Amino acid sequence: MNVLVEPSRARSIYLLLRDRIGSGALQDGDRLPGEPDLAAEYGVSRMTVRRALDQLAASGMVERRPGVGTFVTLSVPAPGPIDVSDVFSDLKQMGRRTEVRLLDFGYGIPAPAIAAALALPPGSRAQRAVRVRSVAGEPFSFLTTHVPEQIGSTYSEADLASRPLLELLERCGRRLGDAKQSIAASLAGPMVAAALQVDMGAPLIALTRLVEDADGQPIEHLHALYRPDRFTFEMRLQRTGTEGARRWSPLPLATQQEPA
Repeated sequence: MNVLVEPSRARSIYLLLRDRIGSGALQDGDRLPGEPDLAAEYGVSRMTVRRALDQLAASGMVERRPGVGTFVTLSVPAPGPIDVSDVFSDLKQMGRRTEVRLLDFGYGIPAPAIAAALALPPGSRAQRAVRVRSVAGEPFSFLTTHVPEQIGSTYSEADLASRPLLELLERCGRRLGDAKQSIAASLAGPMVAAALQVDMGAPLIALTRLVEDADGQPIEHLHALYRPDRFTFEMRLQRTGTEGARRWSPLPLATQQEPA
């Protein structure tokens, strides 16, 4: 008789085991309990446990050795946190220390919301690029960018496949100014799930950023999806306001940078 495996139950076991590894209860190199023991512990079938362990292996958190067992492996370096208070310098550094795979590159009329964000005249085209960033061969972000056509035409598809977009924007003579950014949650669709090596419907960090030049002209619209198990955002805060109306506010950039 075939055993029906509920993806949600396998996902739950995956998350429980992931938390045990993340908390340090299971250390690098430790052998996980066998499939029968885990099935008994969590009250599920061995097939459900096997599916959960496969997800852990796909995440790079364990190594499955046939006939030997499943072992914790934390050798894959994480990209590290991004300080959202100094996002431009952090993102350029990330672009230099990670690998990028360009999935799509072309020109067309963007969706109305993106055209409005970039302040494009009706019917104007934008360059659209889709990229996946990885570290040590492990994907962690799915990036979709739009820039006005006149800016995108200053660099090639090969340039974008090998250099951070922010560098290319500066190379064309645009000085970076301010950026507006929002962070939310999202779920992985089929294309994103395949690119990031996660299950369809897996939770992701969603970031939307609009970059302006020094004159306040929008020059880049970014929609980014991140694997939360491989990427974090950080912001350093300070208490501000008067007594009775205190709140947390981002530290000014000058106080966050180390002395030269």
